[in-house]
Amino acid sequence: MPPRKKKDAKPKPLKAILWESADQLRGTLDAAEYKHFVLGLVFLKYVSVAMAEKRAQLEEGLRDGSMLTSLGLEGTASEELIAQTVEDRRQYTGAGLFYVPPTARWEVVMKRARGTLEGQSLGEVINDAMDAIEKVNPALKDTLPQEYNSPRVNETTLAGLVKLLDRLEFQSQVDEGGKRTGARDLMGEVYEYFLAQFALAEGRKGGEFFTPESIVRLLVEMLEPQEGERVLDPACGSGGMFVQTEKFIELHEGNRFNISVYGQERNLTTWRLAKMNLAIHGIEANLGEEPADSFHDDQHPELKADVVLANPPFNISNWGGERLRMDPRWTYGVPPVGNANFAWIQLMVNKLRPGGRAGIVLSNGSMNSKTSGEGDIRRRMVEDDLVACMVALPAQLFRSTQIPACLWFLAEGKGKRHAEWVKGRANEVLFIDATRLGTMESRTLRGLKESDIEQIVSTFRAWRGADGAGVYEDVPGFCRSASVEEVRDNDFALTPGQYVGVAEAADEPDAESAEAKVERLTKELFLHFEEAARLEAIVREQVERL
Repeated sequence: MPPRKKKDAKPKPLKAILWESADQLRGTLDAAEYKHFVLGLVFLKYVSVAMAEKRAQLEEGLRDGSMLTSLGLEGTASEELIAQTVEDRRQYTGAGLFYVPPTARWEVVMKRARGTLEGQSLGEVINDAMDAIEKVNPALKDTLPQEYNSPRVNETTLAGLVKLLDRLEFQSQVDEGGKRTGARDLMGEVYEYFLAQFALAEGRKGGEFFTPESIVRLLVEMLEPQEGERVLDPACGSGGMFVQTEKFIELHEGNRFNISVYGQERNLTTWRLAKMNLAIHGIEANLGEEPADSFHDDQHPELKADVVLANPPFNISNWGGERLRMDPRWTYGVPPVGNANFAWIQLMVNKLRPGGRAGIVLSNGSMNSKTSGEGDIRRRMVEDDLVACMVALPAQLFRSTQIPACLWFLAEGKGKRHAEWVKGRANEVLFIDATRLGTMESRTLRGLKESDIEQIVSTFRAWRGADGAGVYEDVPGFCRSASVEEVRDNDFALTPGQYVGVAEAADEPDAESAEAKVERLTKELFLHFEEAARLEAIVREQVERL
């Protein structure tokens, strides 16, 4: 029998390789630890690859003479000049890259992983590499993990992980159109995928640092940040809001580098993740001198931002509100000690410049709660014409919580002193009920489709009078522009379902009317009651015979 012909092995998808790398450490470190552990190695490979690409360009340009003029030189570059130039840190930092010292490069780590480099253990080599990169790149100070020599991770496991990550080929990727994808763009995709997968693996706890991409996109596209503006996220997690902000600006043909980004995060590990994430995307951001709580240690005390956006933890009670009863940031009223929702809102409003805008993700309870003065705070905000739009979101969008969520959009001075963002909508609030949108991506998780995001964003743009957005119209069951007087009549509740009404049956010719549906369901319910009673009688009869 002739030997069976081997099938060509299909290359394993990049994302599958990545998640395999996490599996190497399962049972050795918990998810919160190996997240930073693995992503640190991915980052080390990225900075080494990016530098190697730039180094090759420099060397080629020096050898063919095309770069001599830019360096103020003439003639032919000597080998000594080439060697000096390709190790000149300024050549890399000037291009927005990180300089990696020779002893810290990925190829050195790989040699130790393969056993061809004597001396230090692999964990010590990686720790020293991380330390060396931080020392020559001040922006990465206190960012990179240096726990690779831990006794909990043996040399063999660590070497296997390094070898697995070595299979990632950032520099040779091309997009669907045949255009080469730079290491930075591809690495950003890799990093975002990793963050999402770790959030899923960690469940409720992991979701604290990760906001679903569809929610981030919706916030950013509703707020429309522009180049030249200052953007703040006071609960920035791993920095996803900033990444999407720069993508939005670039997509709309703006200069993504012409924006000032400010953030704050209190968790040390998450703060480090954010700094690595933003570094990979080439985003220069000020995340403060250290991880800190925005309520108690504001890292940007003088900042007034054009755009403020955040997805803070829902309904937190241990935020230290008892120590801030006289805080000047509480413009609309002192928030309750037992719930930080209205503290977050007022903190963000306090950070807005005149005419600025804000978007925040909060639990649905924030729209109608009256506990501990929350209703009075909401009333004052509405009466001050601060609230521009309320969006009720579908259920099951978040990995971290099953609490229903909503979006608040605030416009400082709407319709009064400043009309830059919302035009001609004084004393009006737009209500959007998006609870019926989205599709299930898994058994427990829902996501917003592209068309869902477009529907919400285009409705809001039309309502606020954005250029080229068309004419706004109320859509029963989906959106409605209500006056402050009507909101007052509803006791200042901001739940969209109270205002948008029910979708007209005419919109769906085959749709069942509300009255018919109630009648049908009532009949079905009574039939179930009758069946339950019949089964109960049978069970009782059988039990009595025992």
